[in-house]
Amino acid sequence: MDSLELPKRISTLGGEPFLIKSIAYHTYDSILFSVVRDTLHDDEYEELKKSRLGVFLKFKKLDFGWTSRLLNIKKKYELWSLVGADPVRFSLIEFEHLTGLNCEYIENLENLKCEVTKEMASFRECIGISVDAGPSSEQIIRACHRCQEWSRDDRMRLGYLAIFTGFIEGRKYSNATRVSLARLVMDLEKFENYPWGRVVFKVLMDSLRAKDFTKSYIIDGFIQILQVGKGSKCFKDAISRQAISQNSTTYM
Repeated sequence: MDSLELPKRISTLGGEPFLIKSIAYHTYDSILFSVVRDTLHDDEYEELKKSRLGVFLKFKKLDFGWTSRLLNIKKKYELWSLVGADPVRFSLIEFEHLTGLNCEYIENLENLKCEVTKEMASFRECIGISVDAGPSSEQIIRACHRCQEWSRDDRMRLGYLAIFTGFIEGRKYSNATRVSLARLVMDLEKFENYPWGRVVFKVLMDSLRAKDFTKSYIIDGFIQILQVGKGSKCFKDAISRQAISQNSTTYM
């Protein structure tokens, strides 16, 4: 069996720069999900936690830190890093193992057409956004303060949109997200079972590839998935389920 050629280090062994650069992310998740937790009724929040998207809430609770060094990124949707002295691959395969999210391939993944209905227009009016705009985390927080008289379904939609703005898109809290994807929340079952794993992975990798790693930088998306520390064994175990000696195929 041919051995897998590993990517080169960005810095030579022993010649790594001092850890003076900082890595930040936009999500504003502490305030966002504190407000969501206080807003939803107990049974509604439990339903959100037990849904297929509840994994984002679980990752938020984990006490992770940075313990890896990035290696050169050669392929568009594949990342290699060092955890201790061990090279580990991070691709859509490992991402799916770690999160359990739906990573199914579908056409027009990020540009679905969704009919604008009266119900959708009414819900968006309650949030304070037009039918042609995607919500921001800031707008979701504001809506949480006035949703107590909303229907149960609309409060659940608000909870799912918090996950969408805070983790799936993970943009600056005041920035709008993509309206084509946010509209899917009108069908709660469809929203929960959508291939968000593939969307999240692409958002994160596209953000990483655009950064200059010699400087401080801010990452969009679900950056928590790359944070290891107390979770490093979990990270390595999940990755080890895919033999490193396999061909490095990218499923995007």
